[in-house]
Order: sequence, then C-alpha cells, then structure tokens
Amino acid sequence: MNGNKVLIITYYWPPSGGSGVQRWLKFVKYLPSFGWEPYVFTPENPSFDIRDESLLKDVPNEAEVIRFPIWEPYNAFMRLSSLFGSARSAKPTELVSVKKRSLFQRISTWIRGNLFIPDPRRFWVRPSVEFLHEFLEDNQIRTIVTTGPPHSIHLIGLRLRKKNPSLRWIADFRDPWSEWGLLDSLAVGKLARRQHQRLEAAVLSTADEVVATTPFYRRRFEALGNRKVYLLTNGFDEDDFNGIVYSRPDKFTLRHVGIINEKVDPRPLMEALLALAREDERFATHARLEFIGEVHPHFRQFINDSEVLKGITVFSGNIPHKQLTKLYGSSSLLLLILSGYKNAEGYMPGKLFEYLATGLPVLGIGPSGGDAAALLKETQGGTMFEGDDTAAIKQFVLQHFNHWLSGAQPAIKRTGAMTYSRRAVAGQLAELLSL
Repeated sequence: MNGNKVLIITYYWPPSGGSGVQRWLKFVKYLPSFGWEPYVFTPENPSFDIRDESLLKDVPNEAEVIRFPIWEPYNAFMRLSSLFGSARSAKPTELVSVKKRSLFQRISTWIRGNLFIPDPRRFWVRPSVEFLHEFLEDNQIRTIVTTGPPHSIHLIGLRLRKKNPSLRWIADFRDPWSEWGLLDSLAVGKLARRQHQRLEAAVLSTADEVVATTPFYRRRFEALGNRKVYLLTNGFDEDDFNGIVYSRPDKFTLRHVGIINEKVDPRPLMEALLALAREDERFATHARLEFIGEVHPHFRQFINDSEVLKGITVFSGNIPHKQLTKLYGSSSLLLLILSGYKNAEGYMPGKLFEYLATGLPVLGIGPSGGDAAALLKETQGGTMFEGDDTAAIKQFVLQHFNHWLSGAQPAIKRTGAMTYSRRAVAGQLAELLSL
C-alpha cells in the first residue's frame, strides 16, 4: 500500500443498515484497489433501528475495523418513557416523527434539540479523541476522514487536529448541518442554532478538505465556510447489479425504496394515482404501488383513508439490501419523492443512483430545477415533475402503464450511469486523498 493509510471515523457501519452506512462502506470496499489501506473507527454498541447483516460481505479484508464503546442517552429515554407510559412503540426517531406528542415527548424533543448539541452522540467525542490520538501515532496514520451526520463525529476530527496540527483531515458532509431541516423538527432555539453555526464554522475553517454530496450543498458549504468544497456524489455498486434479472411483473408495479418520514410529502403523487384509478378501471385493477422501508404513520393513515389507494398500495418494510436487486428487476417504474423536503433542490439520495443502475425509468416528484432533476436529465434516467403538475405526472404514469399493458418489457437505459459507480467515485476520493 506504499504507506497510504487513512482512518475513517463513522457512526454508521454494518451491521447497521439504511442509507447512512452505504457511502463509506463502499468507499472502504474500493479504496484498497487504489492503493489505500483503510482503517474504520466506529461505535461498538450503537443505537440504530435498521439492521442489515448482508452488508458485512462488503467489508474488505484489507480494512481494519476498530469498534469503540459509546454511551448514548437513548436507553435513558426509553426507561423514562416507560415510566410515563410512552414506551409502547417508542423509538429514538419518534422524538421528531410524531405530530401529536405527549408532554413527555415534547420535553424530550426540546432537550434533544437544545441541550444535546450537535447531537446525542456528543458523549463519544472525548473518549474517542483520547483513544485515537495514540492509535494514530502507533499506526503511523497521517490522514483521517470524518463523516456526518451525526455531526458530533466532526468534533472528533476537530479535536484530533488541534492535538496534532500535522494531521490531514477531510470532513465529509452527507447532509447539511446548520441549515438541516431536522433542526426545525427538533424545535431548536436561537441560542442552540448559534452553537450549531459556531461548531460548523470551526469545522469548515479547520479541516484541510471539505466534501459535499451534491452541487447545491457544495455551494452552500462554500458560502458558509468561504472556502473550496469538493463534490463526491453518492453512487451505485456495480457488484450489486451484475446479476439483475428483468421480468415483466404481473401487475404494473411502481416501487419506492427508502424512508417516508414526516418531512417528505408523497401526496402529489398519490393524488395523481388516485385520479388515474378513478378514471381508468384497468389502472385500478392492474396497478400496484409498493413502499419498501420505514413509512411514517400519518402517511399510512392517509393511504388507509382512501379505499382506492388502500387497494393498490403495499407496505413492505425494511428488507436486506441484497434482496433489492430482485425487486428492482420486477418493477415497472421507480419512484423518487423529494417534495416537502427543505432545500429539496439539493437532494440526490443514494437510492437515486441505484435506480439509475437498473436502467428502469424513474418518476421523480420534486424541484424540476434541482440537482436530482439535472442528474435524471444527464443520464436519461427519468423525469422530475413539480408536485403541482398533476396532469404531467398522470401522463407520464399512463404512458408507462400502456406500455406495460401491451406486454412489453420496460425500456432499459443506462446512459451515463457508469460515471456514478461506487468504484468510479472511490477513484475520485483516492485522488483527493493523494493531493
């Protein structure tokens, strides 16, 4: 490896599942092929809702994974919530996902948003710095990467850099920080927001390189930090799609992969589908809409309140990532829903790149002038429609429905998609590491 060692500090790592783990798991998978020896520092006992053992296969033999104990306040929250009768189905994420909260939940949300700054993982910072300061010296590692959220991970990099000014530090932002929509959900006050801004500014001014995942947020971090920010997008792993088998589903199948939380608004799509089902009995009979992943209870209720939508909608819950490929291959349309998100023009979620890897058509609902829309246009992968353009959404769906009715397979297009393979983006990271 010619002495090219890099330590990645991340909260999310297999067997944790979901979108947060994919980015750096895949970087670590491919970095050895570019001459870099990866070390990974991650919690020994993290608190996460989604578990996916299948992701462990992607951890390369060349990677040394260091698991270090962490204390988080979520267990205390669960014990307290049980005393207040609130633990029947409580999850840490429900602090921000329930509109009608109990008094205890409102208090807990305020504490989470205003006292645990930047987030509840802050208690991992000091012991991690104490351990890593010696570990880096002992293993002669001169380059580190921190990836957030949780953004407290960046504070580990900040303190390590202050202890060792010769240490090279790359700060990777998978999501915004002070401009993150989650802060609104947490009822973060003015004082707490200023603290977020102060910590963010310290990271932006101290890190040797700063990385963002979309053009929009690269521009935002450049403005906030008055500095150059590098763009490393998410991507798709070629290995996951080499064996994909396409088959015409027995129903016209629209699939959405990923979380439907309280911040996203799928109703523009649902209203278009509802209108189609009412206008065309064939669509009501032959259409199938599937949501794979966690779905907010209020959206579930929205579906259940409509007999028509309830009749065509299926909620499948979380499934292992390796099973997604089979489901992708038996889909008619893949759905990307960005409407409702704050600064949705800057969202390019990891699932979008996997959609492109399938070559199947993508129906996007969100800003037609945003980053995701530009990517769909560049790769000819699909079309993004504004949420209020119901007529255009209906026409797009109807066109593909009629194609399915004809008995034809979906037209597969992969134009430009390979630019965004995980291997290709890891090559860009290797170039950045070598600067």
